[in-house]
Amino acid sequence: MIGLDVAIVVLVGVCALSAVRMLRGPHDADRAVAADLLMFAVLALIVLIGVRSGSIAAFDLVLVGTLVGFLSALSLARALTRGRR
Repeated sequence: MIGLDVAIVVLVGVCALSAVRMLRGPHDADRAVAADLLMFAVLALIVLIGVRSGSIAAFDLVLVGTLVGFLSALSLARALTRGRR
């Protein structure tokens, strides 16, 4: 349980730093990468809290969130390249 608590604290720190980078990023690509990192860090937090509490429903939520995150990362990459391949 101590390992889970340490991991949760580390991920909260990652979320805070990623949010700062997302708000203050000098380029659009920096903001997109920070938003992607923030989303996956929040999903990791949900997994760790689900493991700690023994909730099975958290994993269904993470599965849907991961699919949405992957598709949003693809759409952000497409938007940043302005449709060029």
